[in-house]
Amino acid sequence: MKGKDFKIIIPRRELQKKIKELGKRISEDYSGKEPILIGILKGSFIFLADLIRVIKVPHEVDFMAVASYGQEIEGSGVVKLIKDLNINIEGKDVIIIEDIVDTGLTLNFIKKNLLLRNPRSLEIAALLDRKERRKVQMHLKYVGFTVPNEFVVGYGLDLAERYRNLPYIAKIEGSKLAQRRFEL
Repeated sequence: MKGKDFKIIIPRRELQKKIKELGKRISEDYSGKEPILIGILKGSFIFLADLIRVIKVPHEVDFMAVASYGQEIEGSGVVKLIKDLNINIEGKDVIIIEDIVDTGLTLNFIKKNLLLRNPRSLEIAALLDRKERRKVQMHLKYVGFTVPNEFVVGYGLDLAERYRNLPYIAKIEGSKLAQRRFEL
């Protein structure tokens, strides 16, 4: 990873342990139900894949894709729907699966969009929560880890479409990008 140093802040083993805990909670909370898990692309796909392997209740999976960060470390401030659901969620129990909740602007857009479709219930599961940057208050029912106000990559999270494949969560050090503040 030329020109970039990574400091691991959440190792692979901790990620797997927390995902098992989240899967157990979801399984208990949705006992007797069949939730629809909606992965928000692209960042959530690794978290979602590991999470569904430990959820013990029947469930469906679908995806939405939105764009807000683009290719840069700084947010564009604009959220647009790129890929919509294939499943009808009316009257269903829905869990949004997010990689990271930051300002809350993207998630707020998604939540409002989904609520217009009249699901029976709508909850949010996020691997990472960066509360310090929140601009829109969000209730996150399932949270893996709270992370500091630093740009992180790995385990699905990227920087300009790179580093999603890292098996851990790391912050980038030793680059101009890591020293810039990322704000909308």
